[in-house]
Amino acid sequence: MGDALADRVGFLDRYEPEPLRAVGAREPRIEVGSRVMAIENRYRVVLLPGGVLPAKPAYTALLQALGERVTAVAKDLEVYAGDRPPAGYSLDTEVAGILREADAHGFDRFHLVGYSGGGACSLAFAAQHGERLLSLALLEPAWAGNDRTEAEDALWLRFRVLEQLPLDELMAAFVGLQLAPGVEPPPRPEGPPPPWMAKRPAGIRAFIDAFDSGDLDLDALRAFDRPVYFALGGRSNPDYYGRMADRLATIFPDFTIETFPERHHFDPPHRIEPEHVADSLLALWRRADS
Repeated sequence: MGDALADRVGFLDRYEPEPLRAVGAREPRIEVGSRVMAIENRYRVVLLPGGVLPAKPAYTALLQALGERVTAVAKDLEVYAGDRPPAGYSLDTEVAGILREADAHGFDRFHLVGYSGGGACSLAFAAQHGERLLSLALLEPAWAGNDRTEAEDALWLRFRVLEQLPLDELMAAFVGLQLAPGVEPPPRPEGPPPPWMAKRPAGIRAFIDAFDSGDLDLDALRAFDRPVYFALGGRSNPDYYGRMADRLATIFPDFTIETFPERHHFDPPHRIEPEHVADSLLALWRRADS
């Protein structure tokens, strides 16, 4: 079942447009899971991907748009560190991994950017180690605690029911629940899935279990006084990401939502409109420094 599911889920994040380049900017040096250095960069940034595409391809376009203005670590998720999710995996596993990566690069304080599953990990990190962050950027996080609205709870129950569906129906329903009504997902690319896709079904299930058992400290987030940015796709399911954004706006003291009307969760703005997102992040980081 795992191989078949990996093949079917493959289109979710294998949809990769040609990356855009910032005019006049040299491409930053990016290495995943090891030391990353750039020349005379100002902003120290850790970026976490979603639950499917690895970190480096997920953020190539955005990092090219940012150029030499950042010293950036594109960090893969701990859930994929081995062939199977780590024993006892939880969001605390990801939080510990972020700490190790930041310490390894000498990042005493830094800016954290997280998309989808990586956004959920970023929220957990902010709740536990907010003193390490200069800012927090959330690109449609997959989870923001279990103190959800009634509409969010109803949608989450529909996600859990997916596990009971036949394989042929499961992935189409999984994607459909995250899109606004009438929105079609990107076409599935031709060819076999990449080798790393074999880990994704177990990882996605581990994430869902981690979300169910997670305990996000909302009081800690209410006390987080650094600026927070939320990128929202206008064609994503409003009962998922839209309501989550509105809920987080009542929690964080300094919270900004930017809507990208033509984007959704499977053609996210940091990959399709990287220069726009780069400008928004630079504005966030400048404000964090002021």
